[in-house]
Amino acid sequence: MKPALLEVMRMNRICRMVLATCLGSFILVIFYFQSMLHPVMRRNPFGVDICCRKGSRSPLQELYNPTQLELSNTAVLHQMRRDQVTDTCRANSAVSRKRRVLTPNDLKHLVVDEDHELIYCYVPKVACTNWKRLMMVLSGRGKYSDPMEIPANEAHVAANLKTLNQYSIPEINHRLKSYMKFLFVREPFERLVSAYRNKFTQKYNTSFHKRYGTKIIRRQRKNATQEALRRGDDVRFEEFVAYLIDPHTQREEPFNEHWQTVHSLCHPCHIRYDLVGKYETLEEDSNYVLRLAGVGSYLKFPTYAKSTRTTDEMTTEFFQNISSEHQTQLYEVYKLDFLMFNYSVPSYLKLE
Repeated sequence: MKPALLEVMRMNRICRMVLATCLGSFILVIFYFQSMLHPVMRRNPFGVDICCRKGSRSPLQELYNPTQLELSNTAVLHQMRRDQVTDTCRANSAVSRKRRVLTPNDLKHLVVDEDHELIYCYVPKVACTNWKRLMMVLSGRGKYSDPMEIPANEAHVAANLKTLNQYSIPEINHRLKSYMKFLFVREPFERLVSAYRNKFTQKYNTSFHKRYGTKIIRRQRKNATQEALRRGDDVRFEEFVAYLIDPHTQREEPFNEHWQTVHSLCHPCHIRYDLVGKYETLEEDSNYVLRLAGVGSYLKFPTYAKSTRTTDEMTTEFFQNISSEHQTQLYEVYKLDFLMFNYSVPSYLKLE
């Protein structure tokens, strides 16, 4: 019997014993998700015999054993991206795998679509609103047809999508093994500036101003006015960076999801993702996922011109006033994301 299966069976027995003796109490079940869940795909990605739904090919089959030449060519690119993640995890194992177990809370970003056998890990500031809209269409069983008719705030209502942490341990393991898992990533500092602009420069984000803005100003600004300490709505980017690199910040609580690292949100060193899409090729990669799911003929990724989008030029401008010392410290915070998803060190950085 395979070690992975033995481990799951052992954990299930332990969980039953604990539950039997602790009725009426809330038990946080901890379980393993090693990259060994896909032990063969690393070596032979196009020859895997994956069980699929009766009468149709699953997205995993279409990805690893494509029937169309167009899909085959794209599959090579995504195999390279998977290899990059695997190699980075192995090379940085002391950091990337320091936690060898995941808890249900770690799986709250993984959205499940049962009908098309998909698992999507959403990353804020990487088109996650539109991808949540798409997942609502895919899993809504006809309730929704046009993703852009779904209001943005409705897409972020937790009850509208099912996440992996809502399943039992055997159900989680089954879905991780047999569903196609994907995520979308973005150049880390461009994503960071996008998060700052959205959460700290927009007057309507009063909840972020109160929760984080007041804290950042109190900790980072000398001689702050009482008005600034009360409102928290004029955080400077330099203060935001100082807050992120302050060791006290992460000891106090985890980063907010909008500036948390991708590897901490989606755990790609524990969960082997089948497809890594990129913000830089968002439409192409998104429609590839939809084709693999068998819905590409009638469902496309929604696109529209957005003049306020954070660009590389904007990011460069924001970093001009950040000292080389703070740039170096900030890069260390996001270094694994740079390496894992093959983003080069930005030319504007002055690393020490």
